[in-house]
Amino acid sequence: MKPATRFRLAAIVLSLLCALSAVQTPPAAAASYAKITGSGSTWSANAVQQWVRNVKANYGMTVNFTANGSSQGREQFKNNTVDFAVSEIPYGLKEQGITDQPPRRGYAYMPIVAGGTAFMYNLKINGKMVTNLRLSGATIAKIFTGKITRWNDAAIAGDNPGLTMPARAIVPVVRSDGSGTSAQFTTWMSKEQGGIWSDYCGRTGRGSGNCGQTSNYPLLSGSAMVSKSGSLGVSGHVRQPSGEGAITYVEYSYAKNTGFPVAKVLNKDNYYVEPTAASVAVALTKAGINQNKRSVNYLTQILDGVYRNADSRTYPLSSYSYMILPTKEESGFTKAKGNSLGTFARYFLCDGQQQADRLGYSPLPKNLVQAGFDQIRKVPGAPTGSININDCRNPTFSGGTNTLVKNAPFPKDCDKKGPTQCGDGTGGAKDPTTVKPGANGGSSSGGAGSGGTGGSGGSGGTGGGTGGTDTDGDGKPDSTESAAATDGSTGGVIDPDTGELISDGAGTGDTSVAANPVSLASDSALGMRSALMALSAVLLVAVVIGPPLTARVLAARTRRKGEL
Repeated sequence: MKPATRFRLAAIVLSLLCALSAVQTPPAAAASYAKITGSGSTWSANAVQQWVRNVKANYGMTVNFTANGSSQGREQFKNNTVDFAVSEIPYGLKEQGITDQPPRRGYAYMPIVAGGTAFMYNLKINGKMVTNLRLSGATIAKIFTGKITRWNDAAIAGDNPGLTMPARAIVPVVRSDGSGTSAQFTTWMSKEQGGIWSDYCGRTGRGSGNCGQTSNYPLLSGSAMVSKSGSLGVSGHVRQPSGEGAITYVEYSYAKNTGFPVAKVLNKDNYYVEPTAASVAVALTKAGINQNKRSVNYLTQILDGVYRNADSRTYPLSSYSYMILPTKEESGFTKAKGNSLGTFARYFLCDGQQQADRLGYSPLPKNLVQAGFDQIRKVPGAPTGSININDCRNPTFSGGTNTLVKNAPFPKDCDKKGPTQCGDGTGGAKDPTTVKPGANGGSSSGGAGSGGTGGSGGSGGTGGGTGGTDTDGDGKPDSTESAAATDGSTGGVIDPDTGELISDGAGTGDTSVAANPVSLASDSALGMRSALMALSAVLLVAVVIGPPLTARVLAARTRRKGEL
C-alpha cells in the first residue's frame, strides 16, 4: 500500500474514532422512567430546574418543569394538566372573597427547599454600586406601600449610618402575576407591620383593615411602583442599567446568580442579616409545622416564630416551598409516572440538597426530609424500598445534629443596629462598599451575646419629632417619614430624581434581563467528560504526529531496501 493511501486511511479511522468519542451513551436505566411534567413556583425554580438537569444526566429521566408561578402551578395541578406542582401557598387561600378551592384528585404537600425572600436592589452613590444596604422591617414595608419614596429618606439614612444616601426616587418592583413570593412577603407584612399594611390595603381599594396574605400584590394608583411577571421579570427589571433606584422582593438565588446585592434585614436581636443558607436554617428552627397527618395541610408551615426568632443569626423572611404530589392513580397519573416522581423526589431531598447553598437556597433539615419521605410513600408506584434516611446524603444533618445551624456564623459587631455599618458586599455583589470614616465599628464575629455596640435606637438621620398625624399605625408622625430632595452635604442644586449635581450616574451594566441559574454537572457526567476529553487529546496528537512519523519510517525502510 502506498504511503499516501495509508495516510488517508489512518486519517479516516482517526476521524471516526473522534466522532465516536463525542457520543455519550445514555444511562441504561433511561428506558425505565416515564416522562413527568410539573409547573409552578418561580421562587423555587432555580433549584428545581437544576435538579431536572441532574436527573436527566444521572438517570436519563425527563422531567418537564414550567416556572409560571405558584398560582398557575396549583391551578394546573387541579385541572389535571400536570403531574405535580410547586408552590409556597397551600390550597384554600381566600382573596377578595374568592377561595382557592383544592383539587378533587388526591394530593399531599411535601417540603422541597428552603430559602430567604430577599430584597434585591440597584443603587449607586457617586457612580459606585452600593452592596451593603441595610433595612428595618418598618422601612421595607413603607417602601412597598408608597410611604417612603426616596433613597435619602430619614428612615433609610437611620438604617445606614455609613452611607450618604442619594435623593434618587425609589422604584418598588412587585409581581403582576399570582405569586407565592408575594404571598410570603404579604404574610410577613400583615403580621409584623400590620398598621402599615392595613393602611395600604385601604388606599388600594382592598377594603378597610388588614387584607392579610395575598398572592396578587395590590397596586397603588399614581405611585412609582412597577409590576412584572415572574421572578425573572422583577429581577430582570432591577438589574438593567435603567433600573437604578429600583428594589424588588425575590428569592435570594436570583440576586446571587446575577451579581446583584440584597438588603440586610433587621432581626429581633437588632442585627442586620443577609439571607444566606446558614441564616435561613437558623431562622427555620422556630418554624411551626402542621403535624396532623390526617389533615390535607400536613407539613404546611407556620412562620410566626421565624419572624420573631431572637437568635442573632436569623434572617426573618425565611420559609420553604412545597411540591404538591398526587396520591392516587387517576387523572392520567400512573404507577410508571409515580416511579419517576418518587425517584426524582428522593434525589432532591437528599443529593440535590447538597447544591442548595451554591444555588442561593438553604437545604432542608432532617425532620422535613423524613416527613418528605413519608409523603413520597403515598405516591402510587414510588420506589419505597430505596427511601432510607440513613442513606440520605443531605448536608444539614449528621446523626441527629443540624450541622448547618451548629456551624452558622454569628453576625459581625458592625452589623448591630447603631452607629456602625459593615462594608461587606451581599448576594452576588461581593465587592465591599466604602463606609464613612468611623462608621465601621469592627469586624469581629463573637457569640450570641457579643456586640455591645449600638444598643437600641437607630443612629443619626432620624430627624427630630415635629409632631403630626400618624396614618399608618407605626407610631411615627408622617411628617418625619420622607426627606426633602436636597443634598445637605453640598448645599447645591440637585437633580430631583438622582440627587446628583450633574449627571444621573446611571453608568453601564449588564443589559441581559434573564437570570442565569448555576449549572452544576453531576459527578458521573464530569468523569465521563474528563475521560472523553483525555481520549480526544490523545487522538489529536496521533492525527498530528502519527502520519509524519509513519512516512519517515516507510521512507527509511525504502532506503534500506535500495541499499541492499
